[in-house]
Amino acid sequence: MKISAFTFIKNGSILGYPFIESIKSVLPIVDEFIVNVGYSEDDTLSRIQSIRDPKIKILESQWNETMADRGYVYGQQKMIAQFNCQGDWAFYVEADEVYHENDLDELVKIMSDNLEVKRVEALAVNFHHFYGSAQYVLDSPGWYRSEVRIIRNNVRSYAPDGLFWVILDKNKVGRYPYAIKTPVCCYHYGWIRLEEQMNLKSKKVQKYWGGESKIIKYANIDFKILKEFFGSHPSIAKNWLEQNSNKDFSVSKSYKISSKQKKHRIMMFFEKIFKVDLSKKHYKDLSKQK
Repeated sequence: MKISAFTFIKNGSILGYPFIESIKSVLPIVDEFIVNVGYSEDDTLSRIQSIRDPKIKILESQWNETMADRGYVYGQQKMIAQFNCQGDWAFYVEADEVYHENDLDELVKIMSDNLEVKRVEALAVNFHHFYGSAQYVLDSPGWYRSEVRIIRNNVRSYAPDGLFWVILDKNKVGRYPYAIKTPVCCYHYGWIRLEEQMNLKSKKVQKYWGGESKIIKYANIDFKILKEFFGSHPSIAKNWLEQNSNKDFSVSKSYKISSKQKKHRIMMFFEKIFKVDLSKKHYKDLSKQK
């Protein structure tokens, strides 16, 4: 069994991505790691080159700066990397996502166990969405609780954006991949980068969604979806968390939740009563099918 990992990144340093930690977190279990580096304004490329691991294969690309339709440029860059993967499985690792060393063997086992199970097209992982600081995670149906991050590399797939895949059984009809949900968690650190870096990111990338950047204040959040995190963080992320992550965080007492957040509160109420998960899933869960 051969495992390919892949990612894309642009302006990783100035936008506060833990992209080096992200790459290194899965290097021990992959046979190759394809990194698609967009032409940047900082030292992103040289930092990746400095890892000096023969598994890493670097591509350089020019982003389509005129593409402003629902983040499709992210899908383009994601697929440039994936199309260069040679493994049986393609493991998509976003630049602000890190995996715990204690979960790597489990991931490999699940991939191996399902290598010949053709109906399993993909594997989903759970998410710890850290917010404000490394001490808090978000738990809301408004934030995906699980998502496909590993896909069989011989299925006809493409990405409409960076988040998910569509499988093409027919040329004009797409569907979400059939997947099993693993017990493994992805540590999503994007929302604990320094607040000024998050606002710079918004300023630079919001145009790809055809919108204007908005000022982001971590304090403006519904306190009811915040939970204290008591687990351990990946060891590879320790220095980044200590030196580069946001730490001064508290919820604004004057913040009034939006109508969308009110809707999520109602959904959370029904989740608690009926013990269901109402968060969005971009995959067809095989565990729920007979």
